[in-house]
Amino acid sequence: MMSQVHKRTCHICEANCGILVETQGRKVLSIKGNPDNPLSRGYICPKATAIADLQDDPDRLRAPVKRTDDGWEEIDWDTAYREIAAKTASIDPDGTASAFYRGNPSAHDYALVLQSRHLQRAVGAKRSYSASTLDQMPHHYVQYKMYGHVSLAAVPDIDRTQHLVILGGNPMASNGSLWTVPDFRGRVRELHARGGRVTVVDPRKTETAKVADHWVPIRPGTDTALLLAILKNVLEEKPDLRLGLSEVCDQSLDPVRDALAQFEIAQLSAFCGVSEADVAQMTAPFIGDEPAAIYGRMGVSVCEFGALNHWIVQLINLASGNLDREGGTMFPKPLFDLVGLNGPGGVSTVETVRGTLPSVMGETPMVAFADEMLREDDGRIKVLFVQSGNPVLSAPDGQRTEEGLAKLDLMVAFDPHITETSRHADYILPPCGPLEKDHFNMFFGPLSVRNFGAYSPPTLPLEEGAKTDWEIVSELAIAVHAAKGSAAPNIQHPREQLDGLLKASPAGMTLAEVEAMPDGVDLGPLEPCIKDRLKTHDQKIHVAPAELLADVARFAQTMNEVPEDALRLIGRRHVRSNNSWLHNSRRLVKGPDRCTLMMHPEDAKLRGIDDGQTITIQSDITSIETTAEITDDMMQGVVSLPHGWGHNRSGLSWKTAANHAGVSFNDLVGTKRFDVLTGNAVLNGIAVSVEPKEAALVS
Repeated sequence: MMSQVHKRTCHICEANCGILVETQGRKVLSIKGNPDNPLSRGYICPKATAIADLQDDPDRLRAPVKRTDDGWEEIDWDTAYREIAAKTASIDPDGTASAFYRGNPSAHDYALVLQSRHLQRAVGAKRSYSASTLDQMPHHYVQYKMYGHVSLAAVPDIDRTQHLVILGGNPMASNGSLWTVPDFRGRVRELHARGGRVTVVDPRKTETAKVADHWVPIRPGTDTALLLAILKNVLEEKPDLRLGLSEVCDQSLDPVRDALAQFEIAQLSAFCGVSEADVAQMTAPFIGDEPAAIYGRMGVSVCEFGALNHWIVQLINLASGNLDREGGTMFPKPLFDLVGLNGPGGVSTVETVRGTLPSVMGETPMVAFADEMLREDDGRIKVLFVQSGNPVLSAPDGQRTEEGLAKLDLMVAFDPHITETSRHADYILPPCGPLEKDHFNMFFGPLSVRNFGAYSPPTLPLEEGAKTDWEIVSELAIAVHAAKGSAAPNIQHPREQLDGLLKASPAGMTLAEVEAMPDGVDLGPLEPCIKDRLKTHDQKIHVAPAELLADVARFAQTMNEVPEDALRLIGRRHVRSNNSWLHNSRRLVKGPDRCTLMMHPEDAKLRGIDDGQTITIQSDITSIETTAEITDDMMQGVVSLPHGWGHNRSGLSWKTAANHAGVSFNDLVGTKRFDVLTGNAVLNGIAVSVEPKEAALVS
């Protein structure tokens, strides 16, 4: 049989790299980078090669399964739909006790995104949870407040900038997060070739920090102080907005300047552990004439002042004149205009058993997830649909999340595996393999370093009996309507929906036209366009939203608090993993153990810990055991454990992952602390103690 080479987009992470998949029949011979893709330019990371492992994984479910007293029983699709629909209608006929949780992979499947709403409407569920309140709601909140749309993001124009400052982000491992930037290493080389510089602020000398010009360690959770110091310096040197920006702002920066008057640079410097000299060095590009950009990600999102941090990041780019400027931060105008076609989202509140919490984009914060399943009144979640997610490993206090899942009356998981979460389900409905689906980068065009879009048809035909994610949720929706005696909607095929959405976008292309360009549709580099992109009611940038100004005062109060004397735990990720869902790929998990606790040599010496020794990590929630990795890459007083591991719960069927289980970072994290403006969980700067396992046993 002759081999064939198929051009498609890698769906695993936000980089959306173009790949060449060589197949012979249903066998994948190789996966390589597509050099003709204008966005990724031939680059791929190890995750792309793992698509073959996902497609052929022997542990992947090929048919629906139902929990019985004797274990899991395979059933046919019609039986699964009928039983789930009947139980849903019986347990919760009006949907008030039902909820949905959507995990990270959902955002990488345009067809599932377009169809999932049909099932939620059929169920009648009002409560939605997702991974967004675990890592990114501060971005969406600030974008909505300042620019009028939750998805209107200003991303660094790395291909033309001269100075890039990154706080709490590691694009060498992530390929960009809420910033689609494939081949980050190559782009940094090009930046250096034109005389540019990169500064990375992080408690760990990350993979990104190692290719940067300057690494600045910072105490976890104190980035607000550093950002305020930089902004204060910029406002002193540049008191007026750049011409052009002043015309699109609703007011001057005076209210911000007044709010910062209470702080002294020396005070802010001491609080975050960054020297005044380093503060001045980081400020310099933003008071000069060359283009510069500052970008903050996980490290400044998953803390108590996540929204405040991202607002200050936007203000630094704005005040320095680098917002909507080539080489600064710019608003993409992609092939598919999510911002122009979708509603702006919104910010409101939601009532939970723990009180009123903020709600961004209609979501209930994940810090309340377990509480809502365990509450003992009529508000308890009884029915839960988990779509492409693993909250046991990704949500705070994984053990309590498991307790909540065990108490549900009905749980349905849409997942190809029996995971730490789906093992609690009554039914698991598995989608087909990834190469049997089509793909379009719906959510990531608006975050891309280039105006771009690409569509990939399925590489392989569906296996007999297999279904795509969108078919499963839409067919189950029809079954639920039938069980309730309500009329099912006319469900349009996702391809038809995508075609209409593309036609309605500024480029006005049809899906057929896009599909005919397998290398992608390149609409060129980012360009100034802020006047056309703003979605606020007055078409102005809202410079100083009242809630964010007030949060400056809340932060000021914390500077007088005496911090607990403890090591501070931060997370990390690796280019060979993706949150909790690639650990069954042999080619990714092979090699040395990566689920280690990194710690500074002095911290290890003080506690009598040797490299490679088994240690116990204790938080105020629980304790876990792992291996110590002693390294100068860590700031003293800070330790780092990767997130997304812990595939060692009883009943796990993932054979490969079970041999590389690791431990779960989130078992150590409680739910009491969160960003009060967004409800985003605090997953950074967790107070822990660390000691040798033997010492822990004695104590």
